[in-house]
Amino acid sequence: MPGPAHGRLRQQVDTLRREFLQEGELPFADVLSSGCLAEALADIRRPWKDRIFTPLVTLWVFLGQVLNADQSCRAAVARLIAHRAAKGLPPCSSDTGGYCQARRRLPERFFAAVARLVGRNLDARVDRRWLWKGRRVCLFDGSTVSMPDTPANRREYPLTYNQTPGTNFALARIGAVISLSCGAILDLGICRYAGKGQGEVSLLRRLWDVLRPGDVLLGDRLMSGWVGMHLLQRRGVDTVSRLSAHRRADFRQGKRLGKDDHLVQWKKPTSIRSVDRPTYNALPDSIPVREVRFRVAQVGFRTRSVVVVTTLLDPAQASREELAALYRARWNNELDLRSIKVVLQMDLLRCKTPELVRKEVWAHVLAYNLIRTVMAQAAAGHGVEPRSISFKATLQVLEAFRPLIAFQGHCGAAHRAALYQQILRAIAVHRVADRPDRFEPRMAKRRPKRYDRLTRPRAEIKLRMLK
Repeated sequence: MPGPAHGRLRQQVDTLRREFLQEGELPFADVLSSGCLAEALADIRRPWKDRIFTPLVTLWVFLGQVLNADQSCRAAVARLIAHRAAKGLPPCSSDTGGYCQARRRLPERFFAAVARLVGRNLDARVDRRWLWKGRRVCLFDGSTVSMPDTPANRREYPLTYNQTPGTNFALARIGAVISLSCGAILDLGICRYAGKGQGEVSLLRRLWDVLRPGDVLLGDRLMSGWVGMHLLQRRGVDTVSRLSAHRRADFRQGKRLGKDDHLVQWKKPTSIRSVDRPTYNALPDSIPVREVRFRVAQVGFRTRSVVVVTTLLDPAQASREELAALYRARWNNELDLRSIKVVLQMDLLRCKTPELVRKEVWAHVLAYNLIRTVMAQAAAGHGVEPRSISFKATLQVLEAFRPLIAFQGHCGAAHRAALYQQILRAIAVHRVADRPDRFEPRMAKRRPKRYDRLTRPRAEIKLRMLK
């Protein structure tokens, strides 16, 4: 790459890293490194010219779009014009066509590579005191996202049997492997909402290569299937999940390890649809499983008794009380999905083609992982755990300081380091209170609007109104 072009590329890398406190002597300041971005840029096969919307500028504008309350392309391009004016650069066109074309040109794997690398780099650098008994715990759960009901989206993500074209949003299922210690998304999968091989367990099997021997996978009752537990244990990964509704625990049988704690043998199911016959015959006739029961006494909680199943068979390795506390930490998975879907507004996507929809999802994942990185920096500098810091408060502080970071970027490293410390102090103040006995009624205070439901396509309703 020529000298001037290389210099502009370095400036773009510095601008992107600076907004998320990725420079200086701060902890986790090398999560979004130049090497990480260079590795992702290497996936771009087609040559790109040195124009306004280079890959890194496009990524920077896309990140600002998903982080802002106004997620329109017009507002995203307007922020770029303001940024160029502050830097003394000539303004670009306010038309959104160039930005939208640049997003389409960039391959999906570019966004996915950056998002995955940031999440895994953060997870690899966490403080060992944040781990569970010295082991990495990964959460897995699924959810759904909506997208515009365009013909292209509908072909890739068909409507369900009870949805009418023109009256519903197209749905897609997502599944994420999340680190319990720092909250980073290590990998994410997206598929159709319904159909064979489109469930959460199928998504997990596509993603579980990110798990390492010695990890613990913490999930809901869908994760307590015989095949999944056995295959993960064969990889050296232990599982902790709630007992499936299809099984019943009888604590009068098996090897007793203590009160409401025993070892049992789960026999191989007579048929397993996810494996072929030779693979089925190669599976063992039974696997040892530990079942633990604990009771929930808090007022307002729906379940009075919970049975947790795990492949952590040794009570000295994990006691009954420790397993109960670990399973309770699974609620962090619900909070993480809420953060990325509600706080970052990913529940309703805006792109009109499947490829752009997936790019939009990965842009949200990257923004989420970068915010988690800043939370980890604040936690490490103030002696707390990342899970004790508010995600939404971190986003609010970053949004408030972003113009100041951009304006004072030329003031020198020492000045920026002092500014970063102010940001981290402001973030560390906003702690999530530990309220284990809190409960709220499942009721909505705001009344719904008295509008009829849209049961026919909008164009058809408008024609009827004209008549």
